[in-house]
Amino acid sequence: MTDTNIIDIHKIREILPHRYPFLMVDRVLDYTLGERLIAVKNVTINEPFFQGHFPERPVFPGVLILEALAQASALLASQSVDDIEEDIIFLFAGVDKARFKRPVEPGDQMMLEVEQTNYKRLIWKYSTKATVDGKLAASAEVMFTYRAI
Repeated sequence: MTDTNIIDIHKIREILPHRYPFLMVDRVLDYTLGERLIAVKNVTINEPFFQGHFPERPVFPGVLILEALAQASALLASQSVDDIEEDIIFLFAGVDKARFKRPVEPGDQMMLEVEQTNYKRLIWKYSTKATVDGKLAASAEVMFTYRAI
């Protein structure tokens, strides 16, 4: 892993339009263009959805795990389109085979792993998984595209 393959929160905020409370990627630890990306989401009790999901036993919502995986996928896709001169936005185009294996709770560090499986006509397809302490929490296939804004 080299420093050039790290994307910090400042660069993430330049790439993704999401802001608190919907920015779900804290840091990219490593990536290889057109192949894979590893990112991290630090899960804290301060996140607003934990007040209602669930007050007695906080659990990170599954739909937000998918959102985190989608954002990590968009970050990998973004590194492949450096030559575009106009402003673009990455759009979630689909999700297949989503599975949830264990709950993610406050205090967990969720590792987001993305592997590109296909790219055709401005559509990227990724195999993704979220793990905590090396154990699978969720997996899904996600698709992405982009358009000018």
